[in-house]
Amino acid sequence: MTPRQRVLATLDRQTTDCVPFEIGGTDCSSIHVITYKRLRTLLGLPDGPIRCGCLGQLVAKMDDDVMDTLGVDVEALWFGSQETKTWKTSFGVELIVPELFDVEDLPDGSSVVHGPDGVVYAKRAADSYYCDPVGVPLAGITSADELDQFDEMFDRWDYSYVFDEPIDTLAERARMQYRSTDRAVVTLWRLHYLQSGMLMRGYEQFLVDLMIDKDLAHAIFGKLHQVYLKRVDTFLRAFGDYCDIVFLTDDLGTQQTSMISPAVYEEMLFPYISEVVGRIKSAGKKVVMHSCGAVSAFVPYMIKMGVDALNPVQVSAEGMNPADLVREYGQDIAFWGGGCDTQHALNASDPEVVRADVRKRLEEFGPDAALVFTQVHNIQYDVPPENVLAMRDEFWKQTRA
Repeated sequence: MTPRQRVLATLDRQTTDCVPFEIGGTDCSSIHVITYKRLRTLLGLPDGPIRCGCLGQLVAKMDDDVMDTLGVDVEALWFGSQETKTWKTSFGVELIVPELFDVEDLPDGSSVVHGPDGVVYAKRAADSYYCDPVGVPLAGITSADELDQFDEMFDRWDYSYVFDEPIDTLAERARMQYRSTDRAVVTLWRLHYLQSGMLMRGYEQFLVDLMIDKDLAHAIFGKLHQVYLKRVDTFLRAFGDYCDIVFLTDDLGTQQTSMISPAVYEEMLFPYISEVVGRIKSAGKKVVMHSCGAVSAFVPYMIKMGVDALNPVQVSAEGMNPADLVREYGQDIAFWGGGCDTQHALNASDPEVVRADVRKRLEEFGPDAALVFTQVHNIQYDVPPENVLAMRDEFWKQTRA
């Protein structure tokens, strides 16, 4: 099978020639730019500025030479910009970022990111390797009637203004990428609902809104939903023929439990998300849904709306044992990730810890799981590059010998 055939068959829960392997195919299974730079050195590949994918998580866009060397079956279609520049970070990595990404490095080693109005909307602490959002734009809103003044913000939500590549240019780039590879191509649309509400209103406040100010919460979801549906239609028309999978993200879990109850999810979020998924599925695309943490209670809803795979299986979270999930839901949904624990194994000082964890996870999933193998989440800055290769090599040893 070609890599594309292998991945799509897995999402259809069909028998494949081997388990597909993925690193860097989504913005939740990529490599932090620090580790990526070290990995390129370990692989003997040329040094130079690294293309940055997600500007918050600071993960790399995988280069062809790395994807070829690692032998991955998936690659990502990222949003683009008309012009780029090099950001010489204070932590020693030169990054290729959009020209409109207005980042300023401060004397104390931290960084701030300004919006087009000059207001800081993200910060990176001096001892941090991520850009965290700041500001709560809807903190002072008391009624749905006030939301119309924020139409511009809603229109670009989850699709930053720094990605100013015209849609026809994006479509042509998607066409060229798709025709140049036999890997499955994943397009990263995000389309958060719960997370968007929490970023707009504040995490605690929006959780309160979901319980006692449902009209306001629905009004926020409703404005997001109309923007998202329009965006989905635009993207599908423009480059729907040149991608295989749409990757959606909306975290629902903590380490120990869910952020909201299944009942609140069914009432407040499910109607919106299910329509988006249905719109994408009707165009013949596969849908992978990302949600971190203890989210087993939401898997039936994902199945009901037609999601093809859950990402990740966060094996360290409550109720996320792969064997249990496969036994209960494996007939109806595939699993994308969970092949190595990123919290307790992948960053270990001894690669043998990584190898042992890979063996454990494969045993838990079992031979009948519809699995796209990758680590639980992004490979972080503290992961030795040798561990990335140990994970891949052990996976190959166990599945492709």
